[in-house]
Amino acid sequence: MMTLTIGKLASACGVNIDTVRYYERKHLLAPVTRTESGYRVYSQDSVKQLRFIRKAQGLGFSLQEIKELLDLNQTPEKDCGDVREKALHKIMEIERRMEDLQTMKNALGELAAFCPGKGKPLKQCSILQHFYGEDE
Repeated sequence: MMTLTIGKLASACGVNIDTVRYYERKHLLAPVTRTESGYRVYSQDSVKQLRFIRKAQGLGFSLQEIKELLDLNQTPEKDCGDVREKALHKIMEIERRMEDLQTMKNALGELAAFCPGKGKPLKQCSILQHFYGEDE
């Protein structure tokens, strides 16, 4: 079995060593073993697992959700439907966040439209006035 040091694992996955250690603390990744001097040693499966974590994060999954996905993969009675259900739930969360962001964008756009703009004193800034609650 080919093994990797923490540095080689991090390099293979395009992350820094602190990221690997962080995932270990969160129980998402574990060294296969340690050398006599205490250095972490990882397997090629660790590369796959770290890439899994990074790709899942890139799609918006939290570390807790990623842990659940990793655990699902280790549970023989589970199937693709269980993973699909988590993906669909994540889509619904993303859609809610998109609605919230659109609401924030619209509100900020309205504030910006009423701002007198460059050359006016800050005491006339409708955005700051709104933040201070002076427009209510």
